[in-house]
Amino acid sequence: MRRWLLLLTTLLVLAVGLAACRQATPTPTEAPQEAAEAPKATEAPEATEAPKVFEPLVVSDESCKTSKIKSIEAVDEYTVRFTLCKPDPAFLAKIAFQPFFIRPQEWIEANANEANKEILLSQPVGTGPYKIEKWYRGDKIVFKRFEDYWGEPAKTETLVFRWAKEGAQRLLELQAGTADYITKVSPDDFETVKNDPNLVLLPVKNPNVFYIAFINTVKPFDDVRVRRAIAMGIDRERIVKNYYPEGSEVADYFTPCVIENGCVGEPWYDFDPEAANALLDEAGFPKNEEGVRFETKIYYRDVFRVYLPEPSKVAVEIQNQLWENLGIKAEVIVMESGEFIKKSTAGELDGLYLLGWGADYLHVTNFLYFHFNKNNPQWGEPYPEIYEPLEKAATIADDAEARPYYEQVNNAIREYVPMIPVAHGAAADAARADVKNAKAAVLGPPELWTFEPAGRDTLVYLKAAEPISLYCADETDGESLDACKMVTEGLYQYTADGEMVPRLAEKCEVSEDGLVITCYLRKGVKFHDGTTLDANDVVRTFDAALNAASPYHVGNTGAFAYPDYFFGLMNKK
Repeated sequence: MRRWLLLLTTLLVLAVGLAACRQATPTPTEAPQEAAEAPKATEAPEATEAPKVFEPLVVSDESCKTSKIKSIEAVDEYTVRFTLCKPDPAFLAKIAFQPFFIRPQEWIEANANEANKEILLSQPVGTGPYKIEKWYRGDKIVFKRFEDYWGEPAKTETLVFRWAKEGAQRLLELQAGTADYITKVSPDDFETVKNDPNLVLLPVKNPNVFYIAFINTVKPFDDVRVRRAIAMGIDRERIVKNYYPEGSEVADYFTPCVIENGCVGEPWYDFDPEAANALLDEAGFPKNEEGVRFETKIYYRDVFRVYLPEPSKVAVEIQNQLWENLGIKAEVIVMESGEFIKKSTAGELDGLYLLGWGADYLHVTNFLYFHFNKNNPQWGEPYPEIYEPLEKAATIADDAEARPYYEQVNNAIREYVPMIPVAHGAAADAARADVKNAKAAVLGPPELWTFEPAGRDTLVYLKAAEPISLYCADETDGESLDACKMVTEGLYQYTADGEMVPRLAEKCEVSEDGLVITCYLRKGVKFHDGTTLDANDVVRTFDAALNAASPYHVGNTGAFAYPDYFFGLMNKK
């Protein structure tokens, strides 16, 4: 018995010792569990998910000497505040336009410099439904659907922009099925499209104007009598009848009448060659023995526009009318599109030139203030009789209250003749009949991301010309702006029907005095480079476009025409 008790005692001691060892030393199966859990508090993935430290940007021009905007500030991560120098009733309409569409802060800071200028101009990054894959210069631009798009995704995986100068060529490609949508159908082809069951004609309702321009620092156009004589000596009705499609109108005002306060004041001069010749005699330009009063030039670019569908034919028509009606001998000169825009808008052409305008936003300031503000060198020396009442009108939100000032503006334009308004053109695009949702837009390009070609996952969009660049803060041509709208978006934008709606902003609130606009951004919106939209992206975008003192104020021409004309450049010397 004693032997069994001794054995039991020994086993009990061993059991207690083993239990103590188990408490002091982890078992092999427990050790890995504790080793795996221990690093959780310090491992890198957890650290990267910490809340972002947001340091708000501010851009300012407190003096208001050169800009309508006093400051732009990121109030917090998703709130941006614009403080204006004077009320601007068209402010939200202006920023709904492509030059003010938002780019990532980091992308701008990395590429808005001479070293990376090619990236800036040709590889845009935005929040839009498409992202750019590659620009094959002289041939096409290929876009791909952005899979992380915050809104409804694009209907097709691939979008291709191509271009062909001649309307006949664009139509042939549409008929052959190598294009799904073409812009600017030639007037002579309207019936062809209507009668083809495989195609559909899509009217374009964009308000526009075609004009013949003068530069008043170039003789003899420094004499208002000469400018007025040409205004009376050109048969504008003949031009519209012979070279424009049905539905086009002779322009009695610079601004189309569909826009409020566009057509107030006295209408344009009637065709009166007798009175025109008398004015030229009075101005000291009699006809010589060969019947020539003086010689000049007519500059144009051979690019189809809604406002000028037959540029070469119209240029020759004006050349013939100047000679036959007035004894003015003119040489017609066609220029490359980019060079023409650069020189004409800078007032550097030594003759007449043919240009026009299609609405960017639906307010009279888009036509009048853009063209006739005191900082626009397009006509030579500015006209105080035009820009002074225009500056007053542009700060008044009530259309009836602003009307008398716009009457003064239109009457002064008629009196001083910086240009001759000729036509408001009717136009149409066309599409394959099997492209679902195809519709022309009132402003800018159609909403191509909503189009759905039957059985095809690539949509081919055929324009009249190649874009100049894809950094639209510093471009004015429609081809560039159209491409930008595929990849970038604004705080506000226009729908295809011309309705202005919030886009990257959920809403913007305007203070009672009209001086402060506060915009609240959508959350969770991704850029194509993977970064997330915040208020700093908005501030840096506007800084690069509007702030002449910013190191990021770098573009293609350096003119930043739209930002300057719409708001005036901040801190401009």
